[in-house]
Amino acid sequence: MKVYFKELTLSTSTQYELIDITYDVEKAVRESGITNGICVIHAPHATAAIIANENERGLVQDILRRIKELYPRNAGWQHDLIDDNAAAHLGSAMIGSTRIFPVKNGRLIRGTWQNIFLVEMDGPRSYRRVVIEVLGE
Repeated sequence: MKVYFKELTLSTSTQYELIDITYDVEKAVRESGITNGICVIHAPHATAAIIANENERGLVQDILRRIKELYPRNAGWQHDLIDDNAAAHLGSAMIGSTRIFPVKNGRLIRGTWQNIFLVEMDGPRSYRRVVIEVLGE
């Protein structure tokens, strides 16, 4: 089995943001030379997440709106007594920081309208990482 590892570095410009990383993930799969296997996309952060969905402006705004509704800032969270970002921690924990996609015939298998996003919930940040690991043969 082969393993290919790539790390992306990003910066975010607002407190809540979706950054489309689909092109970078697909490029990593091509670079890996792996024909069949899996691709793991992971954000090693406690206040960010990874999702897959359509990159349509209205939907992107709807997703961000729903995250803010589900995990509101200044809602009396205990963690806010230490650091004012409990909402971002809760969002990351519930949405998840990792997604896995199959790789078949050297291509990432995803739906026609399914793009891959980093979800920023504690920005702006000058440094965010996304780890891409492709495993297979």
